[in-house]
Amino acid sequence: MLERSRFWSPRFALRQAAFLGACVWLAGCALLAPEEPAPAAAPAAAAVAAPAPAPAGPKADPRAQAEEARALVAQAETDIQRARARRALWSRAWEALVEARARLAANDAAGAIREARRASELAQLGLEQLAYPAVRIAPEATGKSAGS
Repeated sequence: MLERSRFWSPRFALRQAAFLGACVWLAGCALLAPEEPAPAAAPAAAAVAAPAPAPAGPKADPRAQAEEARALVAQAETDIQRARARRALWSRAWEALVEARARLAANDAAGAIREARRASELAQLGLEQLAYPAVRIAPEATGKSAGS
């Protein structure tokens, strides 16, 4: 037979109330929407993210190219964070960002620029994917079974 005194004791009720309170608090934290940046901050970020294009070719200034690479990697990190906050981050975008950071550390500015642009593009595509439905429901069949 089941002993009820253990399940309904005051000490158990206190633990249960603490547990339920913690669950409600965690659920409230998980359900909060991420804060969007202020509209006034967006133009300033765009000015930093879009530096003047460096001339292409072997005569390009390496310091300017390295600065552009650092700016594009920073922009890619911002795009990745935005996609992660909306749960739309693609694994390929993260891999491209990691590769861009590695190339930047190895002083390969051209490779870092290429990978940072790819990471930003994939993060933006992940965010755009949120506009589409998760599943597509096929219209009802005309009464025939699949095997007929």
